[in-house]
Amino acid sequence: MASAVQHRLSELSGDQRAALVESLRARRAPEPSDPNQYDVVVLGGGTAGLTLALQLRMKMPDIRVVVVEKQVHPVPETTHKVGESTVEIAAHYLRDVLGLREHLKTHQLRKFGLRMFFSADDNSDIARRVELGSSVFVPLGSYQLDRGRLENELGVLCVQEGVDFLVGYKVVDLDLRPDQPLHRIRVMGPGGKRELAARWVIDATGRSQLLQRHHGRERIPVGHAANAAWLRIAHPIDINSWTSDPDWTARISNGDRSLSTNHLMGDGYWVWLIRLSSGSTSVGIVADANTHSFSEFNTLEKAREWLRRREPQCAAVIDSHVDEIQDFRVMRDYAYGCEQVFSGEQRWCLTGESGVFLDPLYSPGLDLIAISNGLVVDLVTRSLAGEDVTALGAIHDTLFRNVAKLWLAVYEKQYGLMGHPEVMSSKVIWDTAFYWGVFGLLFFQDKFRSAATNVSVAADLGWLTQISNRVQQFFREWASIDDSQLSPQFVDLYKPVDFMVRLHAAMADELTDAEFETRFADNTRLFAQLAGQLVSTVIAAYAERTADDDIVTRIQGWQRDPIIAELLAIYRRERHRNPTSTEWMTIGRSSARRANA
Repeated sequence: MASAVQHRLSELSGDQRAALVESLRARRAPEPSDPNQYDVVVLGGGTAGLTLALQLRMKMPDIRVVVVEKQVHPVPETTHKVGESTVEIAAHYLRDVLGLREHLKTHQLRKFGLRMFFSADDNSDIARRVELGSSVFVPLGSYQLDRGRLENELGVLCVQEGVDFLVGYKVVDLDLRPDQPLHRIRVMGPGGKRELAARWVIDATGRSQLLQRHHGRERIPVGHAANAAWLRIAHPIDINSWTSDPDWTARISNGDRSLSTNHLMGDGYWVWLIRLSSGSTSVGIVADANTHSFSEFNTLEKAREWLRRREPQCAAVIDSHVDEIQDFRVMRDYAYGCEQVFSGEQRWCLTGESGVFLDPLYSPGLDLIAISNGLVVDLVTRSLAGEDVTALGAIHDTLFRNVAKLWLAVYEKQYGLMGHPEVMSSKVIWDTAFYWGVFGLLFFQDKFRSAATNVSVAADLGWLTQISNRVQQFFREWASIDDSQLSPQFVDLYKPVDFMVRLHAAMADELTDAEFETRFADNTRLFAQLAGQLVSTVIAAYAERTADDDIVTRIQGWQRDPIIAELLAIYRRERHRNPTSTEWMTIGRSSARRANA
């Protein structure tokens, strides 16, 4: 038998033998007698690091994990961090994957969806603004988070699950040793100096980006330049009190607008209002850097004056409760990419803002943490089980960065659309549908880990990327000829739109692998059809304006575009077999246009 084994070994290539040696070395790594030796060290004990540590222990109960966090716990409940609003992926991750259902139910607020109010005149009456949102609670809940309250709960749960949590400790030296079994990390804290050893190092230090700096790498700039400033005020701002119009109030059949993530939209900017369970309200200004100078709102006084000029109803509430302002923070040129987020070969990963940051408009931050953490857990647990994850690390890394790139295109060059209610309302519904039917379905069905290696899913993702990028470009092209003036009205993005109802609920369906592939393919065809429906409707709405050279040129360009031609053909073929709502577009809905030239 020994000779047979030796014969099989002799047939291995040099690379195969090296991989086998590394695998065997990993499997026979001695049980650590040193209390400072771990399987995984997580640098950073914010939401990204604590959720990852908890997920690792839940996946592999015997794994030794330590989290190193420079802040002392518990942190203040009203910790001022971006990412207070969740959407479906993050909510599912916290509630169902990590088991935080009771905490979310009793210590956080259930969110009443996304809601936008587009500018009208001087924005002195919210009832005069076009409103986009849902009139009912959607079935799959999401939440508004007091981040400090959440992180304190996660810290307690991690310790209960056997995670070592070093609070008040700062990393003073990082010695990555990919050619040896263990990396070395020196930390300093209340207990003095400690040297930790770990098979894997995960950077969850956020914008500090410790590992990136260790590698001598800088953030990769992206084509999205925007700035943000935000404050929290110890007062529950209630937009329901901003008008006494009974018709406006009656639009909502069940739910409370003040529990939505409310967006006050203007030309190149939006302002968020997020109620928190602590009784505070988070108020943020986010603005395109090419339209609004950061110097106009980068201090508290400037931000208040900026709001007075553009959002007087919001400014009035803040001015009347100025003594209750709790803090103020700014973030300049916040979006960035990353050269690499996972290395299976060198046994390190980045998660959360250590890797990429996109934009807060649709609250994707915790979604990307959830997706990233799932891929990290897959890599680490496979590696600790003896598998060579060099290739898998590269696959997961490419997948995650491609997903982030696709997601970024939703925001990049799109802030100019915010002053076009007709265009932007269609975009928001498209973006939400795409989120539910693509990213949401992949996450709820736990398919991100296999998406890149499943031939049919990978092919569909490639086509979906082309569709999405072309539609985002189409929105900009449409806005360049848009001169609509929508009358005050309510655009319900959920209840009357048949495909939105289906896509939302379908994320949580119990599907076999084969059923998932069929569903994903069906969704891909649906988005091609919806894209064709959008383009067809817009062309029809402008077709008679033959005296406007810009419009004629634009329509001719669309008609010559090969991707658009394919989308239009799919729409014509599918619309009778699978009719879809027209309610997601406001074209022709009580809008007045300038007379034809």
